[in-house]
Amino acid sequence: MISLQDSVTSLKGIGTQRLKLLEQIQISTLEDLIYYLPRNYEDWSQVTKIKDIIIGEKQTIEGIVSTTPQNIRKGKLIITKCKIEDSTGSIWAVWYGQPYLKNYFKPGESYVFTGKINRYYGSIQLISSEYEKIDMNEKNKNIGILPIYTLPQKLSQKLFRSWIQQSFENVGTNLQEFLPLWIRQQYELADIAYSIYHIHFPKDKEHFLTARKRLVFEEFFLLQMGLLQIKQGIDKKTKGIQYKPKKDVEYFIKSLPYSLTSAQEKVVKEIQKDMFLPYTMNRLVQGDVGSGKTVVAAITLLLAVKNGYQGSMMAPTEVLARQHYETLRMFLEPFNIKCGLLVGSLTKKQKENINEKLKNHRIDVVIGTHALIQDSISFANLGLVITDEQHRFGVRQRMTLTQKGKSPDVLVMTATPIPRTLALILYGDLDISIIDELPPGRQQIKTYAVPSSYRNRIYHFIKEEINKGRQIYMICPMVEESETLELQSVIEYTSHLQNEIFTNYKIAYLHGKMKAKEKHDIMEQFSQGIIQILVSTTVIEVGVNVPNATIMVIENAERFGLSQLHQLRGRVGRGKYQSYCILISDAKNKIALERMKVMTETTDGFKISEMDLKLRGPGDFFGTKQHGLPDLKIANIYEDMAVLKQAQEAVLTLLQKDPFLQHEEHYFLNQKINALFQNTDEVLAL
Repeated sequence: MISLQDSVTSLKGIGTQRLKLLEQIQISTLEDLIYYLPRNYEDWSQVTKIKDIIIGEKQTIEGIVSTTPQNIRKGKLIITKCKIEDSTGSIWAVWYGQPYLKNYFKPGESYVFTGKINRYYGSIQLISSEYEKIDMNEKNKNIGILPIYTLPQKLSQKLFRSWIQQSFENVGTNLQEFLPLWIRQQYELADIAYSIYHIHFPKDKEHFLTARKRLVFEEFFLLQMGLLQIKQGIDKKTKGIQYKPKKDVEYFIKSLPYSLTSAQEKVVKEIQKDMFLPYTMNRLVQGDVGSGKTVVAAITLLLAVKNGYQGSMMAPTEVLARQHYETLRMFLEPFNIKCGLLVGSLTKKQKENINEKLKNHRIDVVIGTHALIQDSISFANLGLVITDEQHRFGVRQRMTLTQKGKSPDVLVMTATPIPRTLALILYGDLDISIIDELPPGRQQIKTYAVPSSYRNRIYHFIKEEINKGRQIYMICPMVEESETLELQSVIEYTSHLQNEIFTNYKIAYLHGKMKAKEKHDIMEQFSQGIIQILVSTTVIEVGVNVPNATIMVIENAERFGLSQLHQLRGRVGRGKYQSYCILISDAKNKIALERMKVMTETTDGFKISEMDLKLRGPGDFFGTKQHGLPDLKIANIYEDMAVLKQAQEAVLTLLQKDPFLQHEEHYFLNQKINALFQNTDEVLAL
């Protein structure tokens, strides 16, 4: 008996060479093949009469082959031609480099062809069309909406479709249903066999939509089911540190020169609630640029240290680590908390000294970069791990730091607002805190999107600001091809500005290939006002704090995502002066114009991240591959929001009924989730 786990070589037409091609797209079994979903569809049911065809358009024609196909050699190229007729006229069909078609088409037989119509030396031709033979006994059985797949160059759509059809004939009835019947009935979902077949070969739009709804629901359901089960496991099984309330926290908050916002107060309470429980905290704090995450981190570290533990904070860059070190030292040292800095540019002796103090608990809080996760670094009593800009770290890096303590509490922070829709799917509203309020008095950054013809006016405005004592960021045109070209671009751009535009001002540049010490020295000079214009790649996107900088100019702004533009804009507006962001772009395409419009209309990072998701699609927005999460192959987080909410509702209902899926009805669902979430240790690091 043929099974889903059988090799695709059991199908007609797949040998060693074609197996290698299929393995390029991760297909080796019949199950892999059946679950390889189309990327698009073509509607072949809309047939055009030959007399009505439009030159330059892709058209579908139904006709009879009226001449014997012939192969014509032109140099090394073989061209295959035959004439097609319908009741209104005739047209030549032409294929390049497919000589075997000469023996496929039979004069007098009917076919459907779809391809582009061209005029060539006065003759109208149908070029390199796809085709299907019409069985006159079962007319148009296979002709209608045809799936289009992402395939290696040497595989044809037609051949691939035939293998999927063969697979269904062999094992289609073996597809195991795993969604409980009550869920399918309540949410009006088709069964698995129907859905998979009709996503490949929909008879019409209605069949397609029915199939798609089931598969979209399934993806959301399985993802949330797995994540919530893991979270239940963390909450119920992982014994952690049970912290006690400390008066020092109240004194610290009262000592601040400003009041916490209500959003900060709420997040502090959520964190403390977790820390007072005897289980490991695993919480994400997300807040827009300038929302005050660092003071929340300081309060959390203070609570850990006053309970007798050490805390660590890992940042993605040395510039940001040093900045956090200075800020946290200012906050914490008045409360007799010793802080240390561990970054790559320290000497070997300095690193050994920090490590010795950590081992002997002569440092309470250490702030650093990836240097913190080196094997040689150890702690006396690590109780709290904070990572800043958590998406910048690999899963393993974060886990390595966590393993330096005995079940320490984990807090991850980001200034990149995750769209609420994504937060919903990834966290199910669990273990996530949002600081969605800016402190009073923060300057609104005025944002303008202008074409390059405005450049001279921009330069004049920059000079005016510098003469007032302000400083400027200029983000160099983005170069995607290579780091070498990007480096060259920064140097040339800086040279042009220094030698031709801002000859009387001090300019410097930053790029990713610089050594950490070089970057630090440049940023120090910029912070102290020695450098007036800093030209940079996106290396300054995260965390740099220079209150005197008031203008952010971004060249080729259309090349950046919305969230990235928002992060860059957040480098200004950090002091008491009115700040500006100027987006230079000559792009005319719809998405680029929409991005510029969004940036000029709002400074709300959450709204911007939602729009970013909408404009560029879900893709791998949150880096799910990195986290060991199953991919979304068909669901679109933005467009399928209603189904997402249904799936989440179903998950919560099911977990209330049967938290560990022990009921017989849930046996196959449990198997499916276990298979999808094999790397649960990686998911924990979320």
